[in-house]
Amino acid sequence: MTNKTLLTNNHPEIIENMVDGLFTVDTNRVITSWNKAAEDILGFKNEEVLGKKCDFFNSPTCMGVVLNKNGICPLFSEKKIVRKRCVVTDKNGKDKYLLKNAQLLKDHQGKVIGGVESIVDITELVEREREIDLLKQEIKGRRSFYQIIGNHYTMQNIYSLIDLAKDNDAPILIHGETGTGKELIARTIHYTGHRKNKPFVKVDCTALTETLLDSVLFGHVVSSTDGTISMKKGKLEEADGGTLFLNEIAAIPPSLQVKLLKFLEAKELETKSEKASRKNDVRVIAATKKDIQEFINKGSFLEELFNRINEIPITIPRLRDRKTDIPLLVEHFIKRLRSQGERPIVKCDQHTIDQLMKYNWRGNIRELENTIEYAFLTCRTDTIRFHNIPQQIKQRLMIEGITTDKKRNTNDERVRIANALKMTQGNKTKAAVLLGYSRITLWKNIKRLGIGA
Repeated sequence: MTNKTLLTNNHPEIIENMVDGLFTVDTNRVITSWNKAAEDILGFKNEEVLGKKCDFFNSPTCMGVVLNKNGICPLFSEKKIVRKRCVVTDKNGKDKYLLKNAQLLKDHQGKVIGGVESIVDITELVEREREIDLLKQEIKGRRSFYQIIGNHYTMQNIYSLIDLAKDNDAPILIHGETGTGKELIARTIHYTGHRKNKPFVKVDCTALTETLLDSVLFGHVVSSTDGTISMKKGKLEEADGGTLFLNEIAAIPPSLQVKLLKFLEAKELETKSEKASRKNDVRVIAATKKDIQEFINKGSFLEELFNRINEIPITIPRLRDRKTDIPLLVEHFIKRLRSQGERPIVKCDQHTIDQLMKYNWRGNIRELENTIEYAFLTCRTDTIRFHNIPQQIKQRLMIEGITTDKKRNTNDERVRIANALKMTQGNKTKAAVLLGYSRITLWKNIKRLGIGA
């Protein structure tokens, strides 16, 4: 007895006149029946879908979860699906957001012969929810400050600190992971404060040797061929009246820490050519991704210097700790990229936003920005969809999806590592990148969990 026979042998007119879409599949996920409401929702006629597998709809999700590599339908593993959201592409190529319920179908002997699914179109509801969320964010607080984007309460705290610091001349220490926007915070403080018409000078402390960094910061004597001696300005002097931004200050060698501390205390620069000192009015903003207290404990960073530069501490939250800002950031990146060219891309669909909000973002805002730039290049419509997202992000989502709604345990970690190794054909270096580990950490975890033993 077929699925359709089981459903329609008594009241076929009821099935055809249901408000909800309804269809059945066999155990191979081949569509065996399709009612009029399903046709109205997705645009496909009965004859266009019968005999085809349900992945015919090009859905990036199945019952609200990202499909695994083998495309296994969760209905046949979970037995029943209740009120799960998913997104499906209709006949016109537009995304339809559906609410699904599904149940296994069994014959009179209790053998599973397929499944029956009901679908309700909730596209308008999803769009309204998105608009309401944006309105709530606008009511709750500022969505942006200068070029900084974010409505999360941690960002509201950052905005308040910037308001307090921008017209104050005390040194600032900005702490945050790579990609969180430390330089943007520093520039915002400068360009919204009373020094905005003076220079903003940046020095990357990790890119220079000790001798070169000394010359770059404090200047050096230059002798010409005719014996004339002059003084080449250092960045501190170039920034006079403005702001000097010291990126990764933890990398400054101890000998230069002493000189920098002396300058901050006296606000004077020694002019070697004149053998004298003169006042220098510069505001110093430093940044680091390191824990400077650890450097102090090891004796490689002066505690006095730390206390001097840390008069106004600002800690930038990680993107994974403020995921509610991701829709705002995506919207901002799309607008900026659209303004730079002629691409007509206007938005990112809700399913893709949902998946981006599940991702861990180890590279923070910079990684998200790179992701949207890639999607912008690959998108050929006005809407970025999940297939436009870089493959590496999708692979990591697949691995992380195993434990999206529950606390990780040892078994979860074993499965994640095993899946990553399978995806990379056993290449531990590539698997480590997917998992966000170093290769050594991955090797240790493989050994600890007995994977492949």
